[in-house]
Amino acid sequence: MASWLGGLGAGLGQSLGQVGGGLSSLTGHISSLTRDMLLEGAEELRDESTELQVSNSRLREIESIQAAQKSEVGRSGMQNERLKKVCGDLEEKHEAAELQIKQLSIEYRNQLQQKEVEVSHLKARQNALQEQLQKLQTAAQAAQLGIVPPTTTSASFVPVVRHHSSGFQGDDMDFGDVIWSQQEINRLSNEVSRLESEIDHWKQIAQSSKVQRTNDDEQSEICKLQNTIKELKQNLSQEIDEHQHELSVLQDAHRQKLVELSRRHREELGEYEERIEELENQLQQGGAGTEVTDHSKIGELKKFIQNLPTGKAESMHNMKELEGHIKELNRKLASAEERNNILLKEQELVKVEKSQITQEYERLNSEFSKLQNSVAEQETILKEQGGKFQPMSSPVEEEVLRLQQALLDAEKEIQRLNSLKQADSFIGPGEDFPEVKTDIQVLKEENHKLRKEKEELQKELLDFQQKNADVTPASTEDQTLELNQLRQDLERKEHEFSESISERETLTAELEELDKQNQEATQHMITLKEQLSKQRTETDSTINQLKLDIDTERRKVSELEVEKMEIIKELGVQKEKLTQCTFALNDLHMSKQELEDNIKGLYEKLKKAQDCNLNNKKEIAELQQKLKEKEEELCISQNKLTKINNQEYNISCQEKEAEIAKLNQDIAENKQLSKILEKSVFDLQAQNENLFADCEELKRQLHEAITEKNKISLEKGTMLEALTMEKGQLESELNQTEKRLLEQAHKYERTIEELTNTRSLNTTALQLEHEHLIKVNRERDFEIAELKRNIEQMEADHQETKEMLTTSLGGQKQLTELIKEKEVFVEKFKNQAIQVQQELEEYIKASKKHETVRQNLEEKDKNLAVMKEENNHLKEEIERLKDQQSRSSVVAEPKTLDIITELESEITQLKLIKNNLEEEIKFHKKTIEDQHQKTVQLQQSLQEHRKEIDESKFQCEQMNVTHEKLFLEKDEEIKSLQRTIEQIKTQLHNERQVIQTDSSDLFQETKVQTLNGENGNEKHDLSKAEIERLVKGMREKEMEIKHLNEKNVSLTRQIDQLSKDEVGKLTQIIQEKDLEIQALNARVSSASYRQDVLCLQQQLQAYVMEREQVLAVLSEKTRENSQLKAEYHKIMDMVAAKEAALIKLQEENKKLSNKFENSSQDMFRETVQNLSRIIREKDIEIDALSQKCQTLLTVLQTSSAGTDNGSGGVNSNQFEELLQERDQLKQQVKKMEEWKQQVMTTVQNMQHESAHLQEELHKLQAQISVDSDSNSKLQLDYNGLIQSYEQNERKLKSFSQELVQVQHSIGQLHNTKDLLLGKLDMVKPPLQMASSSVLQASGIPSGTPSEILSDHCKQLQQELEQVKKIVQEKDVTIRTLQENNQRLSDSMAAKSELERKGQEETDSEMKQIRGKHDVLQKSLKEKDLLIKSKSDQLLSVSENLSNKENENELLKQAVTNLKERNLILEMDIRKLKEENEKIVERCRERETEFRALQETNMQFSMMLREKEFESHSMKEKALAFEKLLKEKEQGKTGELNQLLNEVKSMQENAVTFQQERDQVMVALKQKQMENSALQNEVQHLREKEQRLNQELERLRNHLLEMEDSYTREALAAEDRETKLRKKVTVLEEKLVSSSTAVENASHQASLQVESLQEQLNLVSKQRDETMLQLTISQDQVKQYAMSLANLQMVLEQFQQEEKAMYAAELDKHQKQITEWKRKAERLEEKVESLQESLEEANAALDAASRLTEQLDLKEEQIEELKKEGEIRKEMLEDAQNKLMNLINSTEGKVDKVLMRNLFIGHFHTPKNKRHEALRLMGSILGIKKEELDQLLSEEQRGVTRWVTGWLGGGGAGSKSVPTTPLRPAHQSIFNSSFSELFVKFLETESRPTLPPPTLSVHDMKPLGVSGIGKPSSATSSSQMQDAAGAGTSRRPDANPFLAPRSAAVPLITPAGGPGHLLMKPISDALPTFTPLPVSPDASAGAVLKDLLKQ
Repeated sequence: MASWLGGLGAGLGQSLGQVGGGLSSLTGHISSLTRDMLLEGAEELRDESTELQVSNSRLREIESIQAAQKSEVGRSGMQNERLKKVCGDLEEKHEAAELQIKQLSIEYRNQLQQKEVEVSHLKARQNALQEQLQKLQTAAQAAQLGIVPPTTTSASFVPVVRHHSSGFQGDDMDFGDVIWSQQEINRLSNEVSRLESEIDHWKQIAQSSKVQRTNDDEQSEICKLQNTIKELKQNLSQEIDEHQHELSVLQDAHRQKLVELSRRHREELGEYEERIEELENQLQQGGAGTEVTDHSKIGELKKFIQNLPTGKAESMHNMKELEGHIKELNRKLASAEERNNILLKEQELVKVEKSQITQEYERLNSEFSKLQNSVAEQETILKEQGGKFQPMSSPVEEEVLRLQQALLDAEKEIQRLNSLKQADSFIGPGEDFPEVKTDIQVLKEENHKLRKEKEELQKELLDFQQKNADVTPASTEDQTLELNQLRQDLERKEHEFSESISERETLTAELEELDKQNQEATQHMITLKEQLSKQRTETDSTINQLKLDIDTERRKVSELEVEKMEIIKELGVQKEKLTQCTFALNDLHMSKQELEDNIKGLYEKLKKAQDCNLNNKKEIAELQQKLKEKEEELCISQNKLTKINNQEYNISCQEKEAEIAKLNQDIAENKQLSKILEKSVFDLQAQNENLFADCEELKRQLHEAITEKNKISLEKGTMLEALTMEKGQLESELNQTEKRLLEQAHKYERTIEELTNTRSLNTTALQLEHEHLIKVNRERDFEIAELKRNIEQMEADHQETKEMLTTSLGGQKQLTELIKEKEVFVEKFKNQAIQVQQELEEYIKASKKHETVRQNLEEKDKNLAVMKEENNHLKEEIERLKDQQSRSSVVAEPKTLDIITELESEITQLKLIKNNLEEEIKFHKKTIEDQHQKTVQLQQSLQEHRKEIDESKFQCEQMNVTHEKLFLEKDEEIKSLQRTIEQIKTQLHNERQVIQTDSSDLFQETKVQTLNGENGNEKHDLSKAEIERLVKGMREKEMEIKHLNEKNVSLTRQIDQLSKDEVGKLTQIIQEKDLEIQALNARVSSASYRQDVLCLQQQLQAYVMEREQVLAVLSEKTRENSQLKAEYHKIMDMVAAKEAALIKLQEENKKLSNKFENSSQDMFRETVQNLSRIIREKDIEIDALSQKCQTLLTVLQTSSAGTDNGSGGVNSNQFEELLQERDQLKQQVKKMEEWKQQVMTTVQNMQHESAHLQEELHKLQAQISVDSDSNSKLQLDYNGLIQSYEQNERKLKSFSQELVQVQHSIGQLHNTKDLLLGKLDMVKPPLQMASSSVLQASGIPSGTPSEILSDHCKQLQQELEQVKKIVQEKDVTIRTLQENNQRLSDSMAAKSELERKGQEETDSEMKQIRGKHDVLQKSLKEKDLLIKSKSDQLLSVSENLSNKENENELLKQAVTNLKERNLILEMDIRKLKEENEKIVERCRERETEFRALQETNMQFSMMLREKEFESHSMKEKALAFEKLLKEKEQGKTGELNQLLNEVKSMQENAVTFQQERDQVMVALKQKQMENSALQNEVQHLREKEQRLNQELERLRNHLLEMEDSYTREALAAEDRETKLRKKVTVLEEKLVSSSTAVENASHQASLQVESLQEQLNLVSKQRDETMLQLTISQDQVKQYAMSLANLQMVLEQFQQEEKAMYAAELDKHQKQITEWKRKAERLEEKVESLQESLEEANAALDAASRLTEQLDLKEEQIEELKKEGEIRKEMLEDAQNKLMNLINSTEGKVDKVLMRNLFIGHFHTPKNKRHEALRLMGSILGIKKEELDQLLSEEQRGVTRWVTGWLGGGGAGSKSVPTTPLRPAHQSIFNSSFSELFVKFLETESRPTLPPPTLSVHDMKPLGVSGIGKPSSATSSSQMQDAAGAGTSRRPDANPFLAPRSAAVPLITPAGGPGHLLMKPISDALPTFTPLPVSPDASAGAVLKDLLKQ
């Protein structure tokens, strides 16, 4: 690490040194460029000898030309005015060039400063990184070993600084240095990023090991780190010093270069002036050639003018046409004038070239003088080498001829140019119009002038020719001498010449390119010069006007200052308008370009889409064909498999048909989409054509604006980048779609290959097909799912493309509208630009005036400053004079005392500063440690929070499930749970620190509470159990998650440690595998394995294609990632800058607020305190001095001697020590401040690193998740491969078993064949034996007797019969056997043939199978290896992809977050700005206060000075006394008195001086205050002027840049012209030399002819040799062609064979695939039907579960309602009981008020109507009519009985209620009806003034006791009495009839209910009187009327 860091430092130093050198030499490079451009036209000659000859001849010519020119100069007095103008132009150019140089120097200095800042930043960053690296390394080593090793990096990292020897060794190398330095900077930044990554790695290790570390280790580490920091500081200081030294060197070099450039420029100016004079002379010569043609033309014109009057009548008709012609003529005349101007300029350039030639002449003279010295030495060598020179003279002759031809060409060109000039100057003057005559007259006058000039020039030419004639013979003699001298140098220079030829060739090529560029530049310059000449004339006129206006405008300066502000505002507005114009134009141009790009992109995309559509159509057609084939195959397979599964296949077929229909629909939709896309494409094309037309019009309009605003167009590059980004995204989307299609195709191919393989293996076994069908079915299901997904993706892509097209259409429409608007704007802006130009001219005039004013102001400011300085000097002199007057010889004491006091105060202050800095350092150290701890804690907390977040997510999911269940169960629980969920969500969103266990416990508690609150049903128990289970599961999951997180952390560490090693190992393994693959390929290169090889190659190609696709995706992702990273870094930089700005603003705010809140008061307090302290000290000093004086007086009186003179002195040693201490303390303070800054930087770096660590932790987690996913995928792939391998092994085993069975069957067949043959052999011999025996038997008995014969015959017959039978049987058997034999033989023959064929086939098959087996095993191994490698690659690629995607997502999130942060920061900045404004206001207030306090301060200082004066006077007195004492000793008393008198006078003078000084000081302070106020105002004015000046400078810079560009182009044109002139001069010189060389040419020609003949002979020989070689090579070519044709034939045969093989195999495979596909489709249909049934069952189950949950809810509701019903029943029962009690209690009671009213009413009624009243009372009491009639009949018996019956309560059975007799007085009044009177009475009674007298209840006896009345009546009366009583007692105003209603008794019955008394309607059982509801509006009378009706 140490060496690496040292190398890094060295590289950094070198790169920095090179950067400095490159930057310093940039200016030199530019100056050298200009120099090279000026000196490019140097002559180029092929021979050194001819070059020297030409140079000598040229010298003589130059001398002659010089003499001629000197004579011509005298005559060129007429053209002095033109020369002056040209000089003015050149001076302006010079000034512009100087300004440009200044600008360049400023730019380079700025660049230097920027680079230094960058270097310092990089150093700081590197130092911080190194410190962190060291810390982390030490920490890691301490963690691993427990020992802290010493740091070695500090010593090794001493950067090597490379010193440049000089700044000007090679100006051409400067750009290379700059590029190299930039590369170095990039490399360093890369290394810095790598260091950061290493630091992160070490940090992780340090974090893991920090737990185990002890405090002692940390302290030792801190000490070591401090040492390293000190060393690094020293290194840094050294580097800074070195860099400053380099900077100073570079600046000096730059100054030197500038001086050189200015000197060169002045020399060039002088040369230009000389050249201008020469060109003007040449102009006079050139003008003479045009005279001859003028005479002829003028004659023709005169004739034409005479013929003009005849054609006047015709010309009147042709007037309109002639006007157009006249305009063209004017243009042509203007062009002719321009050409004349060009010729003048060319003549000027010729003069410049002549000046250059003079310089060359001087140089050649110097060379000539050198050569003359070397002539004597080289003559001897010449004689020896004289023979060698002859062949060298031949190229000279060739060159002479070439030069003659060139001269002739030049002359022809000059003639052609003259003719063209004449033709141009006199084109078409023959139109009949009066203006032509005037033109002709002018031309005549010009002709006369030209003739005169021509005559003069002819004279000059004659003189010149005479001089030339004199010069030529002398020059020839000199040349002969010089040739002899120069021959000796030729041999030396031959080597140099060969090198120079190669260089010249390169230079000629470059020159040709430069010539082309110069031609273009000259064309441009011509136009520019025309414009400039026009502008110059205008500016000259304006300058003259301005000179006249300056006098008048000086008076208007005061008015203009007022107008200035308005003009500035208007200028700002106009500038904004201009900028808007330019931006609008640029936007239009850019938008146009973008539109064109977009259109191109859309065309390309459309083409791609069309191609894709065509491919899709083809694929669809192929799929349809395949579908048809599959349907046919399906029909065949259905017929075969109907026996097995008819029903299943039918269902599957229907489902497949439905799927096919769906696919067809999809295809149709795709077709429609493609049609729509095509339509949109056509629309787009039409719109594009319209847009192109618009764009062309715009191009014409905007062409001028674009040329002017090219610089500003660079600013709009960002827009282009954004559009390119969008375009890239679109292209990436298209690429993704294409890749998806390719992947699908590859998947199909793979499936086909797999099916072919499986089919070829399983041809024999039909049973295995069923087993494999299931697997294939599964694969097919997956494929169908993938296809569906792909279709969905395609649909989504189509929708996206549609949306894109719609958006692009909308955008194009908007753009067209914008273009129209922009055209209107452009027209407006053109008008505005014209106005602005006019205004600008006015403003330029005004600005010039302002500059004069500003210069005056600056002069005044300078004068003011000078005056101030003089004032200060005068003050100092006054004070010094006063001190000299006041002080005497012993003045050293107070000075030293003051110095000592000042030093002590400084020392104390420095000590305080030191202490403060030490405290700050300690504080910063603490903060650093705290931050370290915080970072560790934050990382730990981050991990914990992530774990908690994962847990909380999991818990949230579970809780959501439980909530959904509980929602259906309880409404009340839902509310509580919703609250808790909302709390959780808010916690998750805001804090991300949710402790889910608490929330889960809360949920459990709430659930438990709610469940306990209810009445314990079984459902509740179930829910409790479920919740408990869920809680347990959650806890288990939490534990698992924790374990997994821990595992992840450990895995990440292991991955970090092993990543590098594993990468190396993997690369080695891959290389080994590649070698193995190559070896296997070499083995398998034989012809028998070609099929397998080709298959493998196809697979490999597929893999390669996939890999390329994946790599393309990866590259796109990386590119996107890099772009996002770049954006992210930019945004981060922006955010950091903004944050830094915010922090700075906040700190400044705080500082300002603190200053202006605390410092103002504290400062004033401190100043007051200091002043008071100083005054006290002075008082003390005065007291001490007075005491001294008294003691001296006493000494005088006592005349005692012995006072020391130097009592108050101070040791010089102490003073020096104090000074040294102060210096040391200052150094320490500086060191402490530097340390503080470093600590601050480290703290900031730590903060940044903590943020980086957090981001990297996020990234690591994302990577871990990606790794886990990829691991799972790998395991799945591996398992699948293992299964496939096992299947292949099983198939091989089955093959081997089948082979064994086949061999066994063949053996059995052989055995059976042998047996059959053996049987046939056994059958044939017994038959022969039987026949022979029969013959013998027939022959024996011939010689025997007849009996014996007869017996024998019988026996024989029997035997014969038996034999016949046997024979017949045998024959039958033989026939059968023969038939069998024949059959067998036939069959055996067939079998044998078959067996032979089969054996041969089996043998060949076995061989093939074995070969295939071996090949397959090898290929399997190779494939396994390939698969492993490819899987590894795929995994790595997928991991990279996922990482990149995650990074992209993270970056996107970060970008959004940063944007939000930006917005927040902007808001903060606004707030801070507002606060700043407030603080500024406060500052102003405080400043006023400060001024007041300053005045008080001044007063205090005045007091102080008075005190000081007093002290000085006292000291002087003391000194005087001392002197007196000394003089007294000597005996001089008289002088003492004189001295005392002088002292008194001096004191008086001092007092007067003090007073005067005080007055002056007060006046000065006031003046200073006024000056400060004026300075503030001046500063404001200066700031305004600076702003105006900046704007002016910007405009000037713009103009200067334009002028610079023009001047550059002019210089380029002039350079080209100079080159051309030089060439012309060279040609002329060559002509002159050719005249001398012609004589030598004849001699050299013969030599050349001989050499050419020799060369011809050589060439002929070479030709013969080459012809021979050609013939040989042609023969070889023919042989090769033959061999190639043979090889091609063989190859074609092989290919045909392979094609036939492949076709056969493909047919087989296709058949197998179709069968497999049928089976797969059937199985898929089955699976789909099963899935549908499953889904239906699931749906039913879900519905059932919902119903059960609803039922549970309903049951709970029913139970709750039942409970409520029971409660209501209980309530009802209580109410019934209470009612019964009330009825029982109120049955025997009477309403007192009613009885009283009835009683009184009875007596008030007349006697006629009393029986009616009694009846009413009876009706109220419920007495029957019969009983009433009886009572009324007994009325005569008297009142006593009635009264006793009413009141007594003990009457036996009184049924009647007797009425009281009427009084006779009232009879007349009560004639009306009883009812009316009764109503009135009741109404009056209802409003009693006093409460009525109440009867006690105890006195009254109930009516019910007597048993007469009904119980209901009694109850009612009692109720009425109670109610009435209550009403009267409580409410005196209440109506008694409305009062008696019990609150308990409802008036209206409730609808429905139990059969209770209170619930039933009011019946006859209760009185209908009391419970009537009465409206409040009804009167009591109406109520009584209703009662009476009842």
